[in-house]
Amino acid sequence: MEYDDLMRQALAEAELAIPHGDVPVGALVVVDGEVIASRHNERQLTADPTAHAEVLAMRDACERLGTWRLDDATLVTTLEPCTMCAGAALNARIHKVVFGAPDLEAGAVGSVYNFGVDPRLRHTFEVQHNVLGDECAQTLKSFFAGLRNS
Repeated sequence: MEYDDLMRQALAEAELAIPHGDVPVGALVVVDGEVIASRHNERQLTADPTAHAEVLAMRDACERLGTWRLDDATLVTTLEPCTMCAGAALNARIHKVVFGAPDLEAGAVGSVYNFGVDPRLRHTFEVQHNVLGDECAQTLKSFFAGLRNS
């Protein structure tokens, strides 16, 4: 499966966050070309600051696989992971992170920090950035413009 196709699935998942007022970020966990988990942000919905799409998708993937290790998995997310999500990916031993839009204020896999390749950490992961980046950024811009206009 191509990363563009996966990112389109993540974008569709991100749209599910809008009705409950969450920032539209979607994430998938993919193993051997199969999407095994797909989630969107739920911080507002659940009043849980850790309910980022990436963390929720990794939790679901771990539950499905029966292990905390996701060393054969790729995390696909519409927005560059923050420090919490990048840390969770490191701790889950994610093999690769693929993201759409960079987060120039809080991104932790290239923009502000670069957790994925820091040799001081116990684990590293590959990073593929800017997959449908403009489309992912536009989803976020539209959401925030709607908040300003309401």
